[in-house]
Amino acid sequence: MSAMQAKPEVTLLSAGPGDLDLLTLKAVKALAAAEVLLVDELVNPDIVEFAARARVIRVGKRAGCRSTPQDFICRLMRRYALQGLRVVRVKGGDALLFGRAGEEIEFLQAAGIRVRVINGISAAFAAAAALGVSLTHRDHCHGVTFVTAHTHDHGEPDWAALARSGTTLAIYMGMRRIQSLAACLAMHMHADTPVAIVQSASQPGEQRRLTTLAALTQAPPEFVPQQPGVILVGTVLSDVARVGGQASPPTSGVCFSSASSSFFTASGERV
Repeated sequence: MSAMQAKPEVTLLSAGPGDLDLLTLKAVKALAAAEVLLVDELVNPDIVEFAARARVIRVGKRAGCRSTPQDFICRLMRRYALQGLRVVRVKGGDALLFGRAGEEIEFLQAAGIRVRVINGISAAFAAAAALGVSLTHRDHCHGVTFVTAHTHDHGEPDWAALARSGTTLAIYMGMRRIQSLAACLAMHMHADTPVAIVQSASQPGEQRRLTTLAALTQAPPEFVPQQPGVILVGTVLSDVARVGGQASPPTSGVCFSSASSSFFTASGERV
């Protein structure tokens, strides 16, 4: 066992939404001390600059692409931790939210390995900051619900129950089926309920689109973004004061893209 680490330990480190300035001081210190770095696909690749001593292993997972098997990742962490090395598992957003942290914690603890978690900013919070909205504005809702459009058994979340919850919905991993989930929600929520789609939140290539459930279900495929992003649904978005640096509150049937400063109706017509 290395003198540097008396007991086997793995750090689950939250890399945040992509802007490396949003890393916590604790995260930066852990990276500097790391000897083995296992990095997820959606993490800003420049994060390795904070880990000059570490061997970097890419363990990517991306929807629709070939992914590193989860059991292989777990075995890698166990192997290096039991060698007495400082192992840091780097996950995008917050490690405890939709990142399979529970499976990894259970596996490592069963092997007698201590797990330390370093929290970070999840993509939904970065998206809300980009839009300048409070996800829990008391004039509109009494909470926020984080939900993944991917269920473990490939089933559907209970969209009806989510619609009735009276909370802002922050939907992860839903971009590939965004129109069908919008249609499900529109069956139980007002058709003019605002929807915000934020991609690459906090990063230079950030994209923001503002629309409604009704417009989203009717939009032609070419106007529906396919890259990873967060979908926010709820009346809190009606108070958006600035999108792309100008006053642009949600308007029924309109989609806004901050990158091109263009507006589109649900039929795809530029306005």
